[in-house]
Amino acid sequence: MGYAFRDASLLDGVLYAGTATRHLRPRAGRRPVGMVGHATGRAAFYESWTGNRWFGNWLSDDCLTYRLAESAGVPTTTSPAKGHQPDYERRLGMAVTRAQATVFDELILFDDLPNNDNKRERATDLRRRLVGPEPCSHRGVFLLRGMTGARRVLDNERQVAEHLATRHGFRVLDPSGASLEEILDSCAGAEVVAGVEGSHLVHGLVMMPAKARVLVIQPPARAVVALKLLTDRQGQDYSMVVATGGDDVFHADIDEIDRTLDLV
Repeated sequence: MGYAFRDASLLDGVLYAGTATRHLRPRAGRRPVGMVGHATGRAAFYESWTGNRWFGNWLSDDCLTYRLAESAGVPTTTSPAKGHQPDYERRLGMAVTRAQATVFDELILFDDLPNNDNKRERATDLRRRLVGPEPCSHRGVFLLRGMTGARRVLDNERQVAEHLATRHGFRVLDPSGASLEEILDSCAGAEVVAGVEGSHLVHGLVMMPAKARVLVIQPPARAVVALKLLTDRQGQDYSMVVATGGDDVFHADIDEIDRTLDLV
């Protein structure tokens, strides 16, 4: 569903139209000095609060809403290009207008939360654009989280990764230091994408084949179904092992991981 607004304003990460507001990001607390920009024509915003906060939501959801935006007007965002985002934008052919303090003659916003058939088709198209010709299948990849993002530290992450590589033939990759081409090479043909729950796993989820699965090592005090919603949308499989320990430092039982992989 798309919603059209006239004479809308963007100030400090917040959209205003009449008495309505929509927050796209936390306010910086700074107001523009002097005149703001003016955008004629129709701007179509595809970003979300969650996509601005978490890279995984940007890749799994906002990049899909972009396809609605490009058919409705000028795809527009306030999000700066950072991390792997510029490489993904180039690979996906995303022609983005980045706006700051602006008045829009007409503005389109989308309600694109439901994981319906249309969104699944757009996710399949995203994978096709990223991967290209179908790559050769391989056993799996373990994506290291390390100290990136919010503090969720698997204290035996390296041991888990080395075990999966030795016993199960997994590849091991730290996506934070890898190029998009290296991520594609490791994830596009993986039968299993494994790692600690977090946005970095979405690299693998948007690239892995239709019959693949994710194996999530879940922190003991964190119940989040975001990744399962993605595998459900694409008809893929989901497995998880719950670690033991504290809220931000925890330990995974390698035998339990093995038994879980043996089940699937």
